[in-house]
Amino acid sequence: MKNLLENYDLAGRQISNRIVMAPMTRARRPDYVADQETATYYQQRATAGLIITEGTPISPEGQGYLNVPGIWSSEQTQGWKIVTEAVHAAGGTIFAQLWHVGRMSHTSLQPTNGAPVSSTTTPVRDPKFQVFTVKEDGTEGFVDPSVPRALATEEMARVVADFGRGAKNAATAGFDGVELHAANGYLFEQFLNPLLNDRTDRYGGTVENRARLTLETVDALVDNLGADRVGVRLAPHNQQFEMQDYDGVEETYFYLARELASRKVAYIHLNDNWAAGRSVIDDEFLAEFRKHFAGTIILAGAMTFERGERLVEAGIIDLPAFGQPFIANPDLVERYRDGVSLANPNRETYYGGGSEGYTDYPRAVDTKGVLS
Repeated sequence: MKNLLENYDLAGRQISNRIVMAPMTRARRPDYVADQETATYYQQRATAGLIITEGTPISPEGQGYLNVPGIWSSEQTQGWKIVTEAVHAAGGTIFAQLWHVGRMSHTSLQPTNGAPVSSTTTPVRDPKFQVFTVKEDGTEGFVDPSVPRALATEEMARVVADFGRGAKNAATAGFDGVELHAANGYLFEQFLNPLLNDRTDRYGGTVENRARLTLETVDALVDNLGADRVGVRLAPHNQQFEMQDYDGVEETYFYLARELASRKVAYIHLNDNWAAGRSVIDDEFLAEFRKHFAGTIILAGAMTFERGERLVEAGIIDLPAFGQPFIANPDLVERYRDGVSLANPNRETYYGGGSEGYTDYPRAVDTKGVLS
């Protein structure tokens, strides 16, 4: 059985182990600028082989939630520099996840209170899918997303340029690389999914057209940083935010895998999204996906050490990613190494607030047990 603690070559960069900290929104920055508390949070978890930050909007238009640090301004870039310096001082490797939520937003979060943008004018109608913003009564809370407007064909270049600027800012901030968030029902999946994308221009219809914006954006990131500093997150069979499974979903993602392989990106990060209440990425899919992409594959989604070890041993993934376990266990890697049981996070402090439930979780000290 392959040990998750062994070093790994990630696109020519040696990382200290195979355990990845998955991106998690924590909504702790009212001014949208990462700060010393953000740096402390990530530095505490820097023994992960790779940290992928919370989704980081690349423009005001890309925002869908209050209090999430962005990366479009000089001030934000300098804030993230505090974070990368702290992580590097602790021996860690950190990629910034670049994010645009598309229709999963609200007019109160948009420039000049405009409509969110998407591939379509179809809104999210399910009341369980909401965004976090300032409500009409002036308090913070969850509200239904606003009705989007469809991006005009000529606007695509602007969106791509916003991501290119985000990549440049990430480099200035000292990130080791970036991850394009093309998963979980956000902007790029709103183009990829043919049951939502109702466009008749060159960004709709065929798989090549539906994938066009994703690949144009990847190319912009590669042009700015080099392929070895660019990863891409995808979520095949995702049903979050009213995404629906469709005939040809695997063809879509195998096409993307081949296109990303030809670009020699650092990795593909697959999210086994449990929005349907169950795993949607099985071993058979992973084995087939591997045939189309021989590079590094990361898998996240209700990950366990046992599943990670098994899939790495089978050769169908390379790096398992853990999200919620890292919240209450900043020393997750050491607990895995020493066989120490995991602490449970407080869900009430996942989003918003200060240090409680963010940087105050203790490390295990002189404790031995069995992994839970």
